[in-house]
Parts: sequence; C-alpha cells; structure tokens
Amino acid sequence: MSKAALQTMGEINAVKVLLTTSNGQNGDMAKGLKRVHREPYASEQFDSHPNVVAEPTSPEIEYLSSVDLTPLEDVDLLVNTLLDRLDSKDWLTVCEAFNHARQIAVFHTSSMVNILESVVALTIKALKSPRSTLCKTAIMATADFLKAYQDLMFDFLDSLLLQLLLKASQDKRFVCEEAERALVAMTTWMAPTPLLQKLKPYVSHRNPRIRAKASVCVYKSVSKLGIEGIKDFGLETLIQIAASQLNDQLPEARESARKMVMDLHAAYQKFPSYGHSLDVQNVECKQEKWEWEQFCQRQLPPRTAHAVLRVTCIAT
Repeated sequence: MSKAALQTMGEINAVKVLLTTSNGQNGDMAKGLKRVHREPYASEQFDSHPNVVAEPTSPEIEYLSSVDLTPLEDVDLLVNTLLDRLDSKDWLTVCEAFNHARQIAVFHTSSMVNILESVVALTIKALKSPRSTLCKTAIMATADFLKAYQDLMFDFLDSLLLQLLLKASQDKRFVCEEAERALVAMTTWMAPTPLLQKLKPYVSHRNPRIRAKASVCVYKSVSKLGIEGIKDFGLETLIQIAASQLNDQLPEARESARKMVMDLHAAYQKFPSYGHSLDVQNVECKQEKWEWEQFCQRQLPPRTAHAVLRVTCIAT
C-alpha cells in the first residue's frame, strides 16, 4: 500500500475516534454540541426509596405553614370573589385563592361559613388534580378548614376523607406527608364517635395503603373516646375492627391495631360488667366478671381471638 494511501487511512481513523469518543469533549465538539451540566432527576436523588418522588420546585408558589398566615384586610371582597377564583382555569390563581381561604378560615372563620360547602367541593376538585403543587396547596387548606370548622365539616367529610386517604397513600412524598398532617388535624379536632363511623368502611378497603392510613386514624380516634365513649360506641365493634388489622399486609396497620387492642383491653378491665348490659356503678347488681379471654372468644373467630389474646398477654 502506498504512503499516500496509509496517510489517508490514518486521517479517516482519527476522525472516527473523534466522533465516537464516549461522552468526551471532542465527541461533543465534533457534533457541534455544547456540554451542559444536568441536575440529577428526582428518582436519582432517592436511590434508597425508588418510589419516592422529590418535591418539584416552583418559584411562583410559596407553601405557608398555618403559623405563618396573617389576617386579611379586604375580607369581604376576597370572600365574594373566592369561589370564582377557586374555580379558575389558571392554577396559580387557584393556589392564591386557597391561601386566602386558609387565612379566612384561621382569622375570619365566620366569614366563610355560608359558602363552606362550595369551598369544600372545589377543594376536593383540586385534590384530584394531577398537578402536585395545586394538590398540596389544597391539602394544606383542608387541614386549616378541619381545625377551624371542626364538626361542621362532617357534612362534607365523605368525599374529602377518601381523597385524603388516597393522597396519604401515594408515592409523592411531599404530597403524602401533607395529607398525613391533614389526617392528624382531622382526628385531633373532630369528634371521635361520628368520625369512627366515617372511618369504619376504610379499614376493610381493598387498597392496603388506604387500610393502613385508616387504621392509624381509627386508633387515634379511639384513644380520645375514654371509657364511656368506648362503651357507647360498642366494645364489641371496636375489638372486631382492631382484630381485623392485626395480620394486615402493612406494618403501619398492624402496629395501630396492636396499640388499639391494648387500649381496649385496658378499658375493658375498668368496666368488667360491660357484657351484662348493666350499669357498672350499680352496686346492687352482683354479677360475675367476664374474663377478657371469654369476651374475645365470644366476639371473634378462634384464630383472631388467639391473635388478640397473644397481643394482650405480651403487653401484660
């Protein structure tokens, strides 16, 4: 092969190397591209939690905690335009309206009572939004509504509760954690007995995550009942709810069930004549005390009763 041919072949090979250099600066320059630094994706930032999604940054939206809210000046004007702004097609306008709604709920509570039903309906609509920023803002507003209006929220709680449980069960951490805080506000500020009636269907939901979140809420509500509240609601019903979760798929549900069983056991010991449907303070009534074991065996299937007794035996 001639010297000229060898020289030409060497030049061709040099060009190939230049073009195929893996992620190299020369390869980029050959393509006319400028190297740009790429920030890691959210999934790369949480390698140990592959299902957790980081909070997207939004420079136009500020998430204000309840303690950072301030009173409003033009309350009447903002209330009169609130529903239209909450129903706007511009999500930034909706987020701003939710922040105003939160301020109204916290500092001017009575001003929103007449339109509360419509506000909650639009809040549920926002909770269903695929836009995480809007969803989180609506959840934060929900927590403030639950604290401000407490038992008034029972009339609108059915659809709202389902959405909160769904959001608390999802993988987007910054939405999930906000929904959990809203559920805490719900169990803190709402009457436990009617709330338990609302929560009861969800402890048998087909979605294990929803069951787990509902179990936590049930336990927190039961812990607020007191002895008389447990008696009025029905110890039989409560022990059946708790027992059904002892072997649940998720540890969050199992742990809540164990704590609830121990609380119910402690309560049972304080009214041993409960099973006889008599006033436990009536000293004229001399009745045999029901044993906890007998009570569980009466109310539960054998295997479930054994699980409950095992929990209480370990606790004592």
